[in-house]
Amino acid sequence: MKNYVQDGTTVSLTAPYDVASGGGLLVGALFGVAMSAAANGAAVQAVTRGVVTLPKTNAQAWTQGVKVYWDNTAKEATTASSSNTLIGCALVAAANPSATGTVRLNGTV
Repeated sequence: MKNYVQDGTTVSLTAPYDVASGGGLLVGALFGVAMSAAANGAAVQAVTRGVVTLPKTNAQAWTQGVKVYWDNTAKEATTASSSNTLIGCALVAAANPSATGTVRLNGTV
């Protein structure tokens, strides 16, 4: 097939803000997790599918399989859908309080 480009698991994105290695970034409707630190406007390789640990809203309890969204203002994962972007689901339960959660990224927009 001549039109195949790549599987899309890891893609090059332009960082819309300074991002740390392992930090989430939202470019339009495309969410990824930075594989290295990048300054605002720099190219960064980002994972769009797979299982990652992300900072989460501390005061939330997650159940396995609950939908997880990206809060681009707080730069954290949350179960609150309002004004946030769906990024996947919780792979394992997370307690309230807890600073991180394990997310299976959905790789879709």
